[in-house]
Amino acid sequence: MTTIQAPALPPRSDVPREQTWDIEALFASPDHWQAEAEALPGAMDALATHAGRLGTPEGLLAYLTAADDMELRLTRFFSYASMGASVDGRDAVAAARRDVATTLAARYNTVTAFFRPELLALDERTVRGWLDTPAFADQRVRLERILRGKPHVRSAEVEELLGAVQAPFASERGIHPALANMDLRFGTAGGTPVTQGNVDRLTAHPEREVRREAWEHYADAHLAARHSQAAMYATNVRQNVFLARARRYPDAITATLSPDRIPVGVVTTLLDTYRAHTPIWHRYWRVRRDWLGLDELREYDVKAALVPPREVSYAQAVNWIAEGMAPLGEAYVADLRHGLTTDRWVDYAENDGKRQGAYSNGGGRVKPYIFMTWNGTMNSYSTLAHEIGHSMHSLLSQREHPSSVPRYTLFHAEVASNFNQAMVRAHLLEQARAAGDTTFEVQIIEEALSNFHRYFFIMPTLAAFELEAYRRIEAGGTLSAPDLMTLTADLLSQGYGDGVTMDRERSGILWAQFSTHLYANFYAYQYATGISAAHQILEQFAADPAGARERYLRFLKSGGRLDPIDALKEAGVDMLSPEPVQATFRTLEGYVARLEELLPERR
Repeated sequence: MTTIQAPALPPRSDVPREQTWDIEALFASPDHWQAEAEALPGAMDALATHAGRLGTPEGLLAYLTAADDMELRLTRFFSYASMGASVDGRDAVAAARRDVATTLAARYNTVTAFFRPELLALDERTVRGWLDTPAFADQRVRLERILRGKPHVRSAEVEELLGAVQAPFASERGIHPALANMDLRFGTAGGTPVTQGNVDRLTAHPEREVRREAWEHYADAHLAARHSQAAMYATNVRQNVFLARARRYPDAITATLSPDRIPVGVVTTLLDTYRAHTPIWHRYWRVRRDWLGLDELREYDVKAALVPPREVSYAQAVNWIAEGMAPLGEAYVADLRHGLTTDRWVDYAENDGKRQGAYSNGGGRVKPYIFMTWNGTMNSYSTLAHEIGHSMHSLLSQREHPSSVPRYTLFHAEVASNFNQAMVRAHLLEQARAAGDTTFEVQIIEEALSNFHRYFFIMPTLAAFELEAYRRIEAGGTLSAPDLMTLTADLLSQGYGDGVTMDRERSGILWAQFSTHLYANFYAYQYATGISAAHQILEQFAADPAGARERYLRFLKSGGRLDPIDALKEAGVDMLSPEPVQATFRTLEGYVARLEELLPERR
């Protein structure tokens, strides 16, 4: 086995400026952030003077204007702190800033706890009359959503208490990632230490022994802490069940979905349709085994390259994405290029202490920000395409609406990110096929299937896991480490079928490796609904490019003006039906069929 010589990662202070995001657009320096930290408590406490004064349109507008300003300040304040902690998890000062920001966010919830009970105590007909006036045009959406949640808002005293428990109830959400990112040690693979930042790369290594070591050692580290991780997750589930019951919801999933008017049927339809189509995944595992020439496919083989990997520079990826998104128009592409290059939306440097993963931050209406680590692979390009979809969504919706109009939901968001990947991928496949470059075609299909594996295999599995975990707690049951591991292994087995030989114990700890998703409380399913809606929209572009472009841009610009199910209906997608999930399985099946066609050439 080849020994992998891993280069030492540079400290954060040594990475090139152009590879980092323009965080100074939020605060020019840490001293400016600290000044805001000192100013916020007093400004926040001043909001309490509005209590008891919401009973006139002038009084209500005065509070809403002040609260809008405070929420925008808090968003920028928290973004600066959390972004600083993301790029260097070993920076104790950055971690302290994040803790300060979390504490102040909890303080804001406590100070403003009077608002909803007082608003809902007013005569509803009178308040709705105010909403019909021009003065409330920019506040209407938010207030309508509060009014419809009236059955779940408690007294001012109870609301104050529920606001106060948000910070202590967030403890497991912070401890679990800290354990994974800072305290767990993952051994070595091919002679190099396995880390959160390189585990995906090592589990895709061409040498099978390196893949095996990386996958097993990463799982083993989580297994060693399985009982503490299970205790933390079970506590988080119980807390969310308590909050749902405190607000008089029938269960936790309804409590999470109801504010955005997402029927629970969207989740159950997704999972039922997914289970009905798992034979397509079984077929893929078998063709992957044959491409790799293996007697059996193990879980550490699912990321192995079918053809030699392609090196992709950041500049090349920017060009691919810009060219692929051309059907959305010149203005969209110009904004995209500007953000990815000269305006420094993206932090893609690889440095010591940088946390795992990728995300897009709306940036408090300053500019969108993207967090990722560039490793020169097709997966890096894919991640960038995904995250710039989020960022362009933020940019277009913020231009269209003032901050008083709610930001789009996570359900909206995953459509935009997955659509960018799907559209750019379709463009690259067309180029590869036109050139007769089957190697590039397979590389693109591999990128697609890697993306599908995460969003359309792992995420539905986690969604089913989460739904069952909450059901057990709501029924008075328990969630021990063996319970969670058996549940995970059983769900993965359904997706693997006869195509993958499992290591059930190591497979069963998968849930602990996705703490960020599970602690977000019914978030994982939205990756699967997002990729599903995206592929149905892409099919519309093939049939009616001009009409599909108009509908899709309208969806992006709508922001949070419409609830996600209604916004997608305007874009031509019905998430209550199985059709979006079926459309995505059609795409997946097409990729698998193409690999089957090319297999004889491989042999």
